[in-house]
Amino acid sequence: MSSQGHLLKSRRFLPLFVTQFLGAFNDNVLKNALIVLLTFQAAAWTKIAPELLANLAAGIFILPFFLFSATAGQLADKYDKATVAQLIKLAEIGIVLIAGAGFLLHSVEVLFVAIFLLGLHSTMFGPVKYAILPQHLRDDELVGGNALIEAGTFVAILLGTLLGGLLAGNGASTQWITFAGLVIAIAGYLAARQIPTAVPPVPGLTINWNPLVETFRNIRFARENQIVFLSIMGISWFWLFGALFLAQFPAYAKNVLGGSETTVTLLLATFTLGIGAGSLLCERLSARRVELGLVPFGSIGLSVFALDLAFASPATPAIPPLGALDLLALASSWRVLFDLLMIGIFGGFYIVPLYALVQQRSNPEHGARIIAANNILNALFMVVGALGAAGLLAAGVSIPMLFAVAAVCNLAVAAFIYGLVPEFLLRFLIWLLVRTVYRVRAAELKGVPDEGPAVLVCNHVSFVDAMIIMAVCRRPIRFVMDHHIFRWPVLSFVFRTSRAIPIAGAKEDPVMMERAFDEVAKALDAGDLVGIFPEGKITATGEMNAFRPGIARILERNPVPVVPLALRGLWGSFFSRQDGPAMTRPFRRGVFSRIELTSADAVPPELATPELLQARVLALRGDWR
Repeated sequence: MSSQGHLLKSRRFLPLFVTQFLGAFNDNVLKNALIVLLTFQAAAWTKIAPELLANLAAGIFILPFFLFSATAGQLADKYDKATVAQLIKLAEIGIVLIAGAGFLLHSVEVLFVAIFLLGLHSTMFGPVKYAILPQHLRDDELVGGNALIEAGTFVAILLGTLLGGLLAGNGASTQWITFAGLVIAIAGYLAARQIPTAVPPVPGLTINWNPLVETFRNIRFARENQIVFLSIMGISWFWLFGALFLAQFPAYAKNVLGGSETTVTLLLATFTLGIGAGSLLCERLSARRVELGLVPFGSIGLSVFALDLAFASPATPAIPPLGALDLLALASSWRVLFDLLMIGIFGGFYIVPLYALVQQRSNPEHGARIIAANNILNALFMVVGALGAAGLLAAGVSIPMLFAVAAVCNLAVAAFIYGLVPEFLLRFLIWLLVRTVYRVRAAELKGVPDEGPAVLVCNHVSFVDAMIIMAVCRRPIRFVMDHHIFRWPVLSFVFRTSRAIPIAGAKEDPVMMERAFDEVAKALDAGDLVGIFPEGKITATGEMNAFRPGIARILERNPVPVVPLALRGLWGSFFSRQDGPAMTRPFRRGVFSRIELTSADAVPPELATPELLQARVLALRGDWR
């Protein structure tokens, strides 16, 4: 069973998922109902223009993210997150009652207070929902958990927007809006009461109520780990990118596609379902690990399909305005909808691994406050994006051209982040290899310790053996590689980025060889995994060469466990030396070739002779070369 299916039946996750879903659902029911009412009944309630009221409501909703995210992060680190969630959901009931009073009195002022409090509700719950996941889920469940949270949130936004618009636009009493919001809020509180206790990491934390000082402190916590901070910047950029598209849907539907109000709903539904689908697909594509390779894949897809959306958009709108069903009858509209769907799917590929990475690599003592810093930067980026889009549109840029500008900017942001952290591109190349050229079946690497030093030994069949092992192993590995392989452009990038250790033979370069053994010792002293191919060279016959004594020298200096691995099925592939030099006969095995990586229990250092290790690896490999 997939971990996603398992989580939805687990008390460790299901109550949190339901609580988050209902919270996002209620936010959008009330917010969209308010916007629809202000748009169509503003003249009877206030003299302020409807367009200004809608933008004012959006600004008021996001304001608490700037003011109170820092406080929310502190509270979630100091107190039991389950208790904090319950108090937040109890407050939501009161917020709905305030909104009900505003609807009853036709008071824009009271309704804006309710909108502000709804934003505060989301602000306070944000650090709880993301910081609690690493406490309740295993590492191999983080991707699945985040995928479900993201998919559920966007589906809740869609359903809440539809229900809010329906309740506000059907002419019924506003009391029905209040009643719906109250039922959802009470259900959310009951769900929150089922969330298991999450022990606070810093119960002695002194709350700093100064939001400005604490905001900068939270950002400083996030900056302590470069990859965490850049992941937060990537997440913030996605929210800018996504919010820019969502904000243009009404005008794009009306002025570019020539559609009616139902067309806006169709565009929103397509985009939202795409993000949900992409989020849920992440677990399958990442093999239940935090797979950074999906992030560049996602960013490429975002730009490609955003550019195509710009080119697919009609030059002149249809006349008369078309409803959703009329639009679906046009062949040209399917390309637009397909682009929106794919933008959503690739957005899911992009965002889910980044959230899981932030949770996995953040300091647990600062987890909720780092999430708070993420929320602050998300809000800032969305505001900057909205202002930038407004400026470009005011300058005469069309909406399709705005999409193209966003696509190009997305590539620039991606290049900047991946240039600073090459690990993203490294994982992308490895992920691409094992998802296109090969189909890797991997047994659980049971001998590999979760932490601490160990040496991995494996048979050497091809030039990509190390990359396949890196794709399967959950921990980074420092491979000892023949220095000649660093001459190959792509392989050089992979192995230099993964901090592989170049080595030469004693006759060729004794100084390099000694330096390699010294580097291996330093890596093991630091608690790293070191991978070696004891044969010393790639097989030219498909049979294993004798293991060299280098492993004995390593263990003499660092007596650590040795984990035997065996690659099966690579002989005869493009990267092997069957029938001549490697990489000279493309597609001789086709694509998606089936291969396998198997492992055995770790061998104690005192027993790990080259002969015993070779026998173990040979037994693992069997007859399938």
